[in-house]
Amino acid sequence: MDILPVLVTGATGRVGRVVIDQLLDAGVPVRALTRRSEAAATLPAKAEVFTGDLTVPESLDPALNGAGAVFLVWTAPPRTAEAVVERLAAHVRRVVFLSSPHQTPHPFFQQPNPMAVLHADIERLIAATGIESTIIRPGMFASNSLAWWAPAIRAGDVVRWPYSAAESAPVDDRDIAAVAARTLHQGGYVGGDYVLTGPESLTLAAQVDVIAAALGRRIAFEEMSPDEFRGLWEGTVPRPAIDMLLAAWSAAVGQPAYVTTAVADVLGTAPRAFRQWAVDHAIAFTKGS
Repeated sequence: MDILPVLVTGATGRVGRVVIDQLLDAGVPVRALTRRSEAAATLPAKAEVFTGDLTVPESLDPALNGAGAVFLVWTAPPRTAEAVVERLAAHVRRVVFLSSPHQTPHPFFQQPNPMAVLHADIERLIAATGIESTIIRPGMFASNSLAWWAPAIRAGDVVRWPYSAAESAPVDDRDIAAVAARTLHQGGYVGGDYVLTGPESLTLAAQVDVIAAALGRRIAFEEMSPDEFRGLWEGTVPRPAIDMLLAAWSAAVGQPAYVTTAVADVLGTAPRAFRQWAVDHAIAFTKGS
């Protein structure tokens, strides 16, 4: 029996790009959705590339025709979400949605967050269609540390950051992608709802220490005030995202991070530790990714 292709949205993103590799390795035909045709050059030759945009729902039809499942990463304003979800339900049997742990009863995840509101709305839309669905909810991405700290580390500077004692359990992007791929092409995961975390709770300062150990050198860490952080990142990161991060870190001080077994439950192997992620990405902290 022919295996129907899986459409991966966010195909060039941190998770989507690895999902493509995971599916191809499993022998699953892949369609990759990109907004720009030139992005095809960065994708595997075996992936069939389609140009489409979540803000133009009808542009998705060529990629959806004949597909069996969709990995949905929402990277657009919310206004077209309903029309897109309706199109998915009309074409495919299954959707796996990359959401967030907004339902998780831990202070870190309970701060006001516009992205969480959007994710909750999309989940409701998906549920209302009756389509087979799986929701995956990564906590803090291990790769965030590249955006946060790599510039200072490459420059040989002190890492300055607020709420050094805030704890999180960074999850490796490769584990997120592996869970997504498994739930897209194997049975037994319909209706699944998985909060994905790394295996251990680490303070932000401890995470910088782990990166330092992976690089084999000392990295000095200094506490920064929340106001100073806001001033430095204003204009680079949307203000609601800055507000959400500061509130989440503040709430996480003195609270062990929320840690789940979901990665192991789905994959049958333990999630990668942050130290493993740091070792595997050490060169990105020295020469750029």
